[in-house]
Amino acid sequence: MTEAVSRPTLEAVAARAGVSRATVSRVVNGGDGVREPLAERVRQAVAELGYVPNQAARSLVTRRHDAVAVVIAEPETRVFADPFFALQLRGISKELTAHDNQLVLLLTEGRADHARVARYLAGGHVDGALVFSLHLDDPLPGLIHDAGVPTVFGGRPGWGDDGHAAGPTRSPGEDPDVVYVDCDNRGGARAAVRHLVDLGRTRIAHLTGALDQTSAVDRLDGYRDVMGELPGAGDPRLVVESDFTLGGGERAMRELLDRCPDVDAVFAANDLTALGALRVLRASGRRVPEDVAVVGFDDMLPVAMEADPPLTTVRQDIEEMGRLMARLLLRGLADGRDRTGVAAVREDTDQPPAGGVILPTTLIRRASA
Repeated sequence: MTEAVSRPTLEAVAARAGVSRATVSRVVNGGDGVREPLAERVRQAVAELGYVPNQAARSLVTRRHDAVAVVIAEPETRVFADPFFALQLRGISKELTAHDNQLVLLLTEGRADHARVARYLAGGHVDGALVFSLHLDDPLPGLIHDAGVPTVFGGRPGWGDDGHAAGPTRSPGEDPDVVYVDCDNRGGARAAVRHLVDLGRTRIAHLTGALDQTSAVDRLDGYRDVMGELPGAGDPRLVVESDFTLGGGERAMRELLDRCPDVDAVFAANDLTALGALRVLRASGRRVPEDVAVVGFDDMLPVAMEADPPLTTVRQDIEEMGRLMARLLLRGLADGRDRTGVAAVREDTDQPPAGGVILPTTLIRRASA
């Protein structure tokens, strides 16, 4: 057994600095009204004694917990198998750590978890929430709205054209200043398909993502934008629904080859889907890119680089998206804004536009197309 070591108290710091306990509390909790010479004496006493504020007591004073919930609307089997989530969490974690905030990870395995997450958020355990990978029928936006938690969403909101949830609870889409961070999904998809057209491919297919998510819908729309410009290119058999997973990419590619054995190019909704497609093409004896060119979306390293052949793909800065989500939330909390917490920040002016931030995408050319 290790003998417990007593921690220095607020009273001990006050005695060392020669000030009142209230003065120490104001300095430690970032309050105003303390002259700089006194504040410096308090800071020096804190350093000498190794005083660490009690977070529970501090929260009573500041009404801040220095903790942010990260809510991913996916089961843990998906989150821990997909590098996309690791990259986004890394960006979030870096930004929160830099501001001495804790990350609280909440996952939703199924419908029963939504009420649990909502109760936790409404219980005052965190200062705000970062929420991503939402599905169109997900009740979380409405539950979070009703919990009154400052929130930034990852991905373009998709809860109804009129901004209202389909269910009995309200949606944050009712508010015009709902804040989100996303990439240019539609523009990136257009660039991918135009690249395949420029290569001379004419039977260009699309393996979609999960179409109950706005990113997948936007990428499908980008594909259709370009294909609609080509004469006789509107074959609906060339679009096969998938789900952003490697296994889903394999299943969709097998279905595509059954439907359209003459396909000569594939735009996959993400890199994992493209990786699944590459496996099936190899097993079927198709050469990439000679017989079928393949383009992905995300540029997740090392997935894209270690694909065989290395994957041409659309790069979005996933880690930066996570970092920006966290930064917007923290700035909104610091500014003391309303329930939505924040408005998005333009990098050039450091001022927020309404609604959200759309980050650019870039086509990265490698050997697969």
